[in-house]
Parts: sequence; C-alpha cells; structure tokens
Amino acid sequence: MDARDLWNIAYNQLELQFDRGTFDTWLRGAVYIGIEGATFVIGVRNEYARDMLQYRLYRNVRRVLCDVCGKPVELRFEVAREEAKAPDADEDMPLFRLLAQQPAEEPTSTVVKRDEAGGRDRPLHEHLRQRENALPESELNPRFTFDRFIVNGSNRMTYEAAHAVADAPGRMYNPFLVYGGVGLGKTHLLQAIANACQARGLRTIYVPSEAFTNDLIDSIRHKTTAMFREKYRSVDVLLVDDVQFIAGKDSTQEEFFHTFNALYTFNKQIVLASDRHPRELDLLEDRLRSRFEGGLLSDVQPLEFESRLAILEMWAHERGVPLARNVMQMIAARAQANVRELEGVFNQIIAKAQLQHGHLTIGGAETMLERYEAPREHTWQRITISEVIEMTARHFQLKPAALMGKSRAARVNRARQIAMFIARDLTDASLPQIGEVFGGRSHTTVLHGCNKIADEMEFDSSLRHRIDQIRDMLVD
Repeated sequence: MDARDLWNIAYNQLELQFDRGTFDTWLRGAVYIGIEGATFVIGVRNEYARDMLQYRLYRNVRRVLCDVCGKPVELRFEVAREEAKAPDADEDMPLFRLLAQQPAEEPTSTVVKRDEAGGRDRPLHEHLRQRENALPESELNPRFTFDRFIVNGSNRMTYEAAHAVADAPGRMYNPFLVYGGVGLGKTHLLQAIANACQARGLRTIYVPSEAFTNDLIDSIRHKTTAMFREKYRSVDVLLVDDVQFIAGKDSTQEEFFHTFNALYTFNKQIVLASDRHPRELDLLEDRLRSRFEGGLLSDVQPLEFESRLAILEMWAHERGVPLARNVMQMIAARAQANVRELEGVFNQIIAKAQLQHGHLTIGGAETMLERYEAPREHTWQRITISEVIEMTARHFQLKPAALMGKSRAARVNRARQIAMFIARDLTDASLPQIGEVFGGRSHTTVLHGCNKIADEMEFDSSLRHRIDQIRDMLVD
C-alpha cells in the first residue's frame, strides 16, 4: 500500500470524524501530492483552507493519518494546482472566491461593499446572492420538518408563526424567539425553518449557542475573527438554539450583539430558541434582551393527550409496526412530560412489539412501562459513563480501554458510538463531559455519533435490540 492509498484511507476516516460543515469547508477535495521523507504533502483548494488545516486542524488530521500509517508522520498543506485537484473537489465557497478577488489592501473583514452603480453601501452577502454554493451550516436533521410537527391548540400559534417566518424570511416576525421547557419541540421548529429555507436556496446557518461560542473562541485564538464574522453575518437566515447559554459570557454576547445588528439592519432573518423568556435570563445584557423582545416571542406548551397520541400513531406508521390503539393510548396517558420522554417510552414498547412480531398486549405494554419508569426514578440516577463503557465493551467482547482509545477499527468505532448514545440517554453528563471520558473527544464527535445511532435505530431492529440488551444490563 503506497502513500497515496494511505492518504485516501485517512481522508475517508476524516469525513466520518469531522462534522459535515467543517469537512466540506476545509477538507473536501484535499488531494495527495507527494511525500518527502515522513511528511505527506497534501493539496487543498485555496490558501484559506491551507492556513486553517496547517494551524487550527493540524493535530486532528495528523492523528488520523498516523493511526492509518501505524507510525508518526507529518503533514504539509499546499494550494493545489488545477491539474492536481481531485475530480470530485467542490469549487471554493462563495466567500472564499470573493475574498480572493479583493485587492490585497482591502480588509477582508468588511461587512459592506460599495455598490458602484447605485453609490450606496451594500452588505457583502448581497454580492454573493447569485452564487450557487452556500456558506457552511450545521448539520440538520431531515426528519425535523413542518410536515412532521404535530399541531394542536397549545402550539398552533407558534407553528403558524414559524411557517410564516420560513415563507417570508426577514419580512415577518424578526427576530422570532421560541421559548419553553425541554422536549417540547423548539429544536424541531428551528430546524424545520432551516430545512425549508435551505430547500429554497437561502444561505442558512443553524447552530447551538455552545457551538457559536466555541467557534468564536477558536477564531480569537487563531486570529481568524474576520472569517468568523463573515460566516455569520453573510447569511440570509441565522438560527441559534439554546440562546440562554450565551448569558454571562461577555465576549460571546458582544459578538452576538454585533452579528444581530448586522443581520437585522439588512432584513436578514434571526430565529432564536430559549428555555425561558428573555426577562428571566438574569445574566443577559439589557441591549440583547431588548432586541430579543423586539420581535415575536412565542412559548411552547406541553402536548395535550390527543397530540401525544397523534405523534405515536405517526411514529408507528413510519416504523411499520401495527401497535394496537389501546396500547398507544396507554403510552400517551403515561408519558406526559415531553416528546423526549414519549419517544423513550415508545422505543421501549416498539422493541418489545417487534420481538413479538407485533403481537403486544396491553398487559405486556404495562409491564414494559413499569420497567421503564422505575429505573428513571431510582437506578438511572446512579449510572456512570464508566459503567456504560464497561457494559458496552462486555456486550461487544472488547476491552473498555478500546472504547476510550484512538482505534478507528469499524467494530470498535461502532461500539464506541453506541456507548456514547447510551451514556447521553442514561446519564446526566453533557456532551463535553462524555467526550472527555471517551478519550478527550470533542462534543461534536459525540453529537455526530449519537445522531448516527439514533437515525439508524429508526430502521435497524437488530441495533435497537442490542441497545436494549445493554440498557437492561445497566438497570437490572
């Protein structure tokens, strides 16, 4: 196996390890050029990608390549000549193409550009409007659409307002802020707006506030704040989830304030989600609070019984499992807290039903619910991430150290993602805390693994059975 083959293997593994936005922006189309001693020379699309990979992402890329090679190696990134680019390499992102065309003395951090024909200042993103590609965005869940959102009396106004925002971004309800407790559909609505806007070709970024903060910290550390600002201020629609977490973070609030103003000035849509009304965010700056309250605020309430039943019927139809109506009514009556609890109960019941070829009696369902509810109240609170790792490793006949190590072998990686998913489900640990126990992995790696397992569980009954077995070992 030559050096080119080794790079190609590492490239494929990097696509799995990085989130989609990061990989597409910086690594997509990176091509092997040559090797000088123990240094791989890799060609990338432009100087911005070269600098980002050489100074910000170098350790992550090098670690994967060293694992593939089985020995320490180094990397050097260069801007690839046209003939050296990979056949499937994407074109430069619109922002990069525009920056490359600007004179050297013109600062790339400018947010407006002079319209020579009209003599007025226009936002930079107006000059990108006809560009085909979009700026990098966070990965969206394709299941979070308006069609799959169950509407009822308690959330109808919020749903209709969200739909209006998606139909006419920047023209109605700007900013639009949704608030309410956990598991009531805020993220679903934000991503439904994002999916709808993206489908219409609008440049859209959906981002949790934690990711916004981390992005800002990285840009300050690596002196790329101009690119950070252009990324967030040159979009048509910006959606920020869990915005309550920026409260008390002075630098994040400062940057978000200016980002908010830049977008609002040019009628670009801002959508926010919070677990509380802005007035209840004690550490939020007054200038941000006043801007949040200047648009439409809409709260989401717990679902009514009929809505919970409609959701269960939709899930059962999508899974192709004919649950008896009285069983679904019992689930809807018992799981009242939020949609996440409802989904947890449903997954337990559906696994049992599939093992019994769809013949699940009301008594069998009640037994399952009793087993589900008791650990939530007593046992699950004592489960640790280490116990999850130990049980998962035992199930897969691996050593716990393997799940916390650097191995990217398919069998180990699969077990690791399942353990991360269960740890997120059964413990109170945050994504960064889970990543730290799993060998210092980033929260985005944990989130990617959890989402991947959750999506596969929709269609893979054997995977659901494996996870149920591990859960049973943990709660018994």
